[in-house]
Amino acid sequence: MPAFGLMTTPYRAIGLFLFLAMLAGGSAALAWHFQDWRYGRQLSEQARLHAEALNQLTLAAAMQQQAEHDKRLALEQRLSASEHIHYRALSDAQRDQGRLRDRLATADLRLSVLLDAGDAAPGNSVPASASSRSLDNGASRARLDPAHAQRIIAITDAGDSGLIALQACQDYVRAVAR
Repeated sequence: MPAFGLMTTPYRAIGLFLFLAMLAGGSAALAWHFQDWRYGRQLSEQARLHAEALNQLTLAAAMQQQAEHDKRLALEQRLSASEHIHYRALSDAQRDQGRLRDRLATADLRLSVLLDAGDAAPGNSVPASASSRSLDNGASRARLDPAHAQRIIAITDAGDSGLIALQACQDYVRAVAR
């Protein structure tokens, strides 16, 4: 029997070794499955957090874009109102200048200038208009030739237009700079 016992010991050892190897292999496979499950959970959590961060960034970008759009729209409205005001001022000034030119052309209105009594040389005095009204306690006035008056009105019209355009430009720069 001892011979049979000796033979069974190596088989037992081999069997025990195989059993332990299978147990270790099963444990390793189980450990791999556990690691896979744990890393899978971590990856899915990271993917969820990444998606949430992207969603927040998208919402913030959309809100910023809407705010910029609203600011641009408000600026356009302010500029449109300013343009309307300046256009109206320019058309009013042109209308008034046109009326003045018409009155000068029909002799309904005459331009005159105030003369400095100390400036006139003794032999070169310009006669004052008999029909001119004076607010200067009888100061001497001289009527301008209608053609000269028309040129003066044209110059003032260009000056008024320039001042209105300058005001419009200044308002535009102020509105854009805000």
